[in-house]
Amino acid sequence: MSETMSSFQCIVATLFFALLLPPGSLAFELSPSFYDETCPEVFSIIRGIIEDALLSDPRIGASLLRLHFHDCFVNGCDASILLDNSATIESEKEATPNNNSARGFEVVDAMKIAVEYECPGIVSCADILAIAAQESVNQAGGPSWLVLLGRRDSKTANRTLADIAIPAPTGTLDVLKSKFAAVGLNTTSDLVALSGAHTFGRAQCKTFIDRLYNFNGTGNPDHTLNATYLETLRKVCPQGGHGSVLVNLDPTTPNTFDKNYYTNLQDQEGLL
Repeated sequence: MSETMSSFQCIVATLFFALLLPPGSLAFELSPSFYDETCPEVFSIIRGIIEDALLSDPRIGASLLRLHFHDCFVNGCDASILLDNSATIESEKEATPNNNSARGFEVVDAMKIAVEYECPGIVSCADILAIAAQESVNQAGGPSWLVLLGRRDSKTANRTLADIAIPAPTGTLDVLKSKFAAVGLNTTSDLVALSGAHTFGRAQCKTFIDRLYNFNGTGNPDHTLNATYLETLRKVCPQGGHGSVLVNLDPTTPNTFDKNYYTNLQDQEGLL
């Protein structure tokens, strides 16, 4: 492993480690050994479910990581994103950043079923999401880190806050900084490092179509896009085309967690 890649992995691992802490929590309240006695197989169970899912869905790792990220931006990492609509709950699944976008719920369900079979009533869904995020990154070639465990699941959701708090692909730098600051993250190093998670996975055309044809209402494409890359994107995402068409976030290694996100930005090939 190169020194550059090693440093990159350490930075990202450290920041994910920080993000996994619920707002206002103290480090001693959570522990990487929380389930060592009560459910020692929890990591291997979740790892196995992800391995199976990757056989038919190579982007599931990125989807699970995104699911955890979106969960953490709404009242902390409490699995509220998993709650369905009910008489008392407006599900966060239908918030604008998640609706017809957040995915992997069935894989999380499979994890919960398998974990419950082995350790009934022990492991929270919030911790399952946290472990799944770490395992997804690691299986894609990215870093591993100690996952702090011992979260409790929320019994309520907040769709309104999800609409407000979750960073959007169209957000300006100032807006992104404010959203990171609101959850206790640094507006420079944390923002830059966590944005690097866009090194794997896919994006729907509708999330960046304005950059191709009418950036900021100018009637022109985003001038920061490489001309060749722009034409490639326009072929996949034509004007009037279907907004749900998927495009690789990284045109070279879309299923690998590496540092290409930053290289792509320097080459003017940054998608999000």
